[in-house]
Amino acid sequence: MPSAVVELVVPSRFCGPPTSGNGGWSAGALAALLPRPDGDRDGWPPVEVTLRQPPPLDAAMVVTPSDDGIVASFGGSVVLSARPAPEADPAPIEPVPADLARAAEATYPGLVTHPFGTCFSCGPDREPGDGLRIFPGVVDPQDGLQRVAATWVPHESLADTAHAPTYDGADGPPRAALPVTWAALDCAGAWSADVGERMMVLGRMTAAVDALPVIGEEHVVLGLHHRTEGRKSFTTTTILDADERVVARAEQVWISIDPPQPGQE
Repeated sequence: MPSAVVELVVPSRFCGPPTSGNGGWSAGALAALLPRPDGDRDGWPPVEVTLRQPPPLDAAMVVTPSDDGIVASFGGSVVLSARPAPEADPAPIEPVPADLARAAEATYPGLVTHPFGTCFSCGPDREPGDGLRIFPGVVDPQDGLQRVAATWVPHESLADTAHAPTYDGADGPPRAALPVTWAALDCAGAWSADVGERMMVLGRMTAAVDALPVIGEEHVVLGLHHRTEGRKSFTTTTILDADERVVARAEQVWISIDPPQPGQE
């Protein structure tokens, strides 16, 4: 486990709302600080991250051990906590062909109105190559549950040079960093739960990453809304590679919030 001198910073590029970190990226960055099991070189087993406050941007959070994992704190208060979750096994969503996912993007509600237009994961106000620009639109339901899909091609600026050789040797393809993969798993869940109609933020995410996504390769990102209970919405997300193989999967709990008042960010 990391010592108290370890710090976690969410650069402003990886915002969700304008003044706080994208929940998926922030959660994945903390998850990346947990030790990987011995002998597990091809992926990351399930990790559960709980967001207790909006992650600050461009500010050092102190990472310290907890009873079952690690916590990131700022100003003396816990912002995020992470723990290994070997009991979890997020179920992958049934595949959608890339051509159908691409067509669904035209119906993405966030192109008309978006609660956080500069979101690193799904914000339409981000330039190509800067944000992920994952724009999930509704496709055929799965077992009567609302399902959304979009395509995503990881940009070269998001490469993780530290872990790419783990998969394919020194000459293997570059792959997206772990926090970026968590960010790609993030917002499709909210859009499957109609975040455009019911503003919500990420409360908890449990993700298993079987392989980091290859830079420059088209992927399909899926979201599935399971249920809503009071202020909480429960969703799952999946990333598929160009051969429709699952590379990452997650389950999320979203918390509905009041929309900001005029003049607030």
